Amino acid sequence: MNSYLSQSIFKSLELIFSFDPDVYFIVWTSVRIATTSAILATLAGVPLGLFLAIRKFKGKRVVTTILNTLMALPTVVIGLLVYSFITRRAPIGSLGLLFTPTAIVIGQFILACPIITAMVYSITQGKEKKILKTAYGLGASPAEALKIFLWEIKIPLLAAVMAGFGRVIGEVGVSMMLGGNIYGLTRTMTTAIALETSKGEFALGLALGLILLIVALAVNSFVTYVNYRTEKA
Repeated sequence: MNSYLSQSIFKSLELIFSFDPDVYFIVWTSVRIATTSAILATLAGVPLGLFLAIRKFKGKRVVTTILNTLMALPTVVIGLLVYSFITRRAPIGSLGLLFTPTAIVIGQFILACPIITAMVYSITQGKEKKILKTAYGLGASPAEALKIFLWEIKIPLLAAVMAGFGRVIGEVGVSMMLGGNIYGLTRTMTTAIALETSKGEFALGLALGLILLIVALAVNSFVTYVNYRTEKA
C-alpha cells in the first residue's frame, strides 16, 4: 500500500513537472470556464447585492430568504434544472448547448451568482448609510459617492468574487451533467479526477487534485496579499 501510494505520488509529480499536455489542457479548460462563470456572476451579483443593501422595497425579506436558499442549492439540482432547458427536446434545445463549455458556464453562473450577491449584501448592509452620507457631505455626486463606497469595501468585494470563483472551480455536478466530461472539450479537473480515479488511474487524479489545491491556494494568497497591501498603505 505504501509502495503504491509513493509510486502514485511520484508519477503525479512527474505529470505536473513534465507539463503533460493532457493534464494542462484539462487545467486550462477548468480555469477558463470557471473564470468566465465568475466574471459573469460578478457583473450580475455585485450590482444586485448593492441594490439589496441600499434600497428598501416591499418583499425584500422574501428576496433575501430566497437568495440564502439558493446559496445552499446542490450542484446536481442546478445541473438538472439547466439540463431540462437545453436538452434536445427542451425549449432552447435547438441551440445545441448541451455538452458544451457554454452549458457549464450557464450552470456555474447560476451556482456562483447567489453566493456573490449574498456576500455583497452582507458586507455592505449597514455600511452604506455612513459612507454615502459622508461622501454626500463632502459634495460628491451620486456617481462619485458610489465610486467612493465601492473603494471603501473593495477588499470584502474581492473576497466575495474569489468565493464565487472558488465555488465553481471545485464543483463537479454541473460540469458532469451539462458538459458530459468530453475529452478535449468539456473535461475539467473535477470531472477528470472522478473519472480517472474510478478507472484506477490514481496518479493522474492525484496530479489534477494537487493542481486544484495550488489554484485554490493562489486565489486565497492573492486576496490575502491585496488585503495586506491595503492595510499597509
